[in-house]
Amino acid sequence: MTGIDNPTDEGGTPGPTISPLAASLRQATARGDLVLVVDDVPDNLAVLHDALDESGYTVLVATDGPTALARAAQAHPDIVLLDAMMPGMDGFEVARRLKADAATAEIPIVFMTGLTETEHLVAALESGGVDYVTKPIKPKEVLARMNVHLQGARRARQQAQQAGQARNALDAFGYASITVRMPEGKLIWQTSLARELLMRYCGTEAPATPAPIVDWLARHLPQAQQAGAEPPPLEIGQQAASRLHLRVHRQTGDADGTASAAVPGAGDWLIIIRELSDTAVIEAMSLALKLTAREAEVLYWVVKGKTNKDIGEILGASPATAKKHLERVYVKLGVETRTAAAGVAIKRIREIQPHFEV
Repeated sequence: MTGIDNPTDEGGTPGPTISPLAASLRQATARGDLVLVVDDVPDNLAVLHDALDESGYTVLVATDGPTALARAAQAHPDIVLLDAMMPGMDGFEVARRLKADAATAEIPIVFMTGLTETEHLVAALESGGVDYVTKPIKPKEVLARMNVHLQGARRARQQAQQAGQARNALDAFGYASITVRMPEGKLIWQTSLARELLMRYCGTEAPATPAPIVDWLARHLPQAQQAGAEPPPLEIGQQAASRLHLRVHRQTGDADGTASAAVPGAGDWLIIIRELSDTAVIEAMSLALKLTAREAEVLYWVVKGKTNKDIGEILGASPATAKKHLERVYVKLGVETRTAAAGVAIKRIREIQPHFEV
């Protein structure tokens, strides 16, 4: 058996040393999913290792609970095949600890057990297992069960990744979003940027929703929902240079499945928040147009109709410095004039902040 069974030892080949763990992860990327097999019986490990290896999986093995936890934490396998009954720390405890750790909680666990009594199978599922196979192990059955759960885990990771990318994009381009459950007015989800903005402007944090937002939703949602229209936007903050602009994006669900039918405006509502300020627009321009912070500042004031002399005074620099930054902006945007650069910037800004005014 040639499984990767010691992820901490380093090899002795000439040149830069590569740990077996790093090698295993490279293999997993190239060949397929990474499987951690945990069993205290070497013969069982050998049978499973050979079957998995022939099917294109990369295999890590452990013969006891503590080692299994260490390897799972180090390598983050795609799935764990876990023996239920082992001396010392049994499989049920291993599963509970894996599920208690945020870093390994999403890894699907398939139990391998010779116990067929209902209470043992229930214990396997209650401790975090998604499935079980009975001993003696039948490799084809194990592979079939694994494939089902790997596909499910892969879809879940892709959805989580896409959701994370979407939320990061909202944050990156000056957006924030929250979900508020009405009529309770409970904040049930928010992006990191939304959390920061609500704390800064309103001094509140989840699950409390700022009172102006709850009042706004309670006042406008019922009529807007009945009319099939979007409620008017809400602005929080008195300073024109820095304020929050909120609008209802869509309804994402109902608090109890029938709330909307019983109470107009009830349900879960996704709200998009934008911070309208010079700083927010400049940061968004920098990210969207791949400019440095200072280049984005210069371009912003060009959009506002300022001359190089004006820009130098605003930024505490000379007109010549402003001109040099602007010349680099021309190159990055592929334009040759101030007017063209301003046109590109205005178009992009209005895509990400529709309420921007020149």
